[in-house]
Amino acid sequence: MAEYQEDVEIDKPLLLRTSHNMTGNVWTAVAHIITAVIGSGVLSLSWSVAQLGWVAGPLTLLLFALVTFLNASLLTNFHHYSDPINGQTITNHSYVQAVQNLLGGLSARICAFLAYFNLFKLGVVYTITSAISIRAIEQSNCYHEQGHEADCEYALTSYMLLFGIIQIIASQIPNFHTTKWLSVTAAIMSFTYSLIGSGLGLAHTIGNGKIEGSIGGVPTDKPIQKVWLVAQAIGDIAFSYPFPLVFLEIQSTLKSPPHKEVTMKKASSIAVFTTTIFYLCCGGFGYAAFGNSTPGNILTGFGFYEPYWLIDLANACVFLHLIGGYQIFCQTLYAIVERWYAEKYAGSEFMSDFEILEIRLNPVRLCFRTSYVVLTTSIAMVFPYFNEVVAFAGSVTFWPLVVYFPIEMYFVHKMIVSWTFKWVLLRIFTIVCLFVSIFALIGSIQGLIAKRFG
Repeated sequence: MAEYQEDVEIDKPLLLRTSHNMTGNVWTAVAHIITAVIGSGVLSLSWSVAQLGWVAGPLTLLLFALVTFLNASLLTNFHHYSDPINGQTITNHSYVQAVQNLLGGLSARICAFLAYFNLFKLGVVYTITSAISIRAIEQSNCYHEQGHEADCEYALTSYMLLFGIIQIIASQIPNFHTTKWLSVTAAIMSFTYSLIGSGLGLAHTIGNGKIEGSIGGVPTDKPIQKVWLVAQAIGDIAFSYPFPLVFLEIQSTLKSPPHKEVTMKKASSIAVFTTTIFYLCCGGFGYAAFGNSTPGNILTGFGFYEPYWLIDLANACVFLHLIGGYQIFCQTLYAIVERWYAEKYAGSEFMSDFEILEIRLNPVRLCFRTSYVVLTTSIAMVFPYFNEVVAFAGSVTFWPLVVYFPIEMYFVHKMIVSWTFKWVLLRIFTIVCLFVSIFALIGSIQGLIAKRFG
């Protein structure tokens, strides 16, 4: 056990490495998962339910939750893998490492590209969402002071630049992501703004004295418009369930006994159940309150104007959560690039540390991390469209990372024979999910083009 513990700190990806070896438990794992799952995507769920209607909307949320739970259950088994050729037990500390060991080099390279693209797109989405939330605070105060009909429109650019500056500073702090309080604080922020959004929707529904919405969802003038909106709604929901990508890294932080697989299965069950309840409440209450007028972002679309201080608090929580969330996801990419540079150019003076205000920096970290934040901020400024960008982000990586690779690894891990009942069933499941993802991707691309050029 001592050898395994030492190995973790050397080889484990840096996303969720803690300052002490394997001290995590069920509740720290739940906090990490909720931090990864309940993010900006929850704010679009009312709009998604509105496009799908009262039957298809909640049902789609539940189906995506089941798919996520199924694949999380599969990933639990891959933390330790016994190689059938040499009998050696391999410990997989990350998703990409598991793909490498079970499926081989080509699959690992494709998976790595998609995984790193997934981290990058989250940076873009978090920049957009944070800027919208900061702007919403200023708008909320404006509407409160000048009335709901006042002209309280503000450009997003300055808010995105503010978020980018904060991230440039935060990115220079070594091992900022390793502190447990970051995930705990971000999880608390997630719960807070989700509860506020759900509570405001419920209160608004009660105040109306009726439940808005319909079985068919928001009507459109042309059938093709409805198709595109449904596709975007599915992409938005897919974006809301990203945690399998960091599942094995979370599992690597757990102490034993009890067995890591037992702890992780319990944690994933609690986390998926909790987030699904939150999602159903956020999506359902918002749609019940506003019906066909449901805004794209439940906290910033100004279906709610009062109490303005509560709306400000919710948006402040979104902003604080996404500052930490951006770092949690991006630190992995930072570490990979910097480790590659250190290995390729060992002894380079460009890696020499220097100090500014008692913060240790080096030119590689300063240049790469600053450039990375500038790039995510720039793309967010070019495509500042919340629902469409979220839909695109969700549809691109959901199928390969949440469905395809886990099932392929399961076939290898359990040595499932081709054309058996289980093999056929999982193949059908994979193909169905593929078509759903393609449909969502086409709809999201159409939405982005229409917004940007239409």
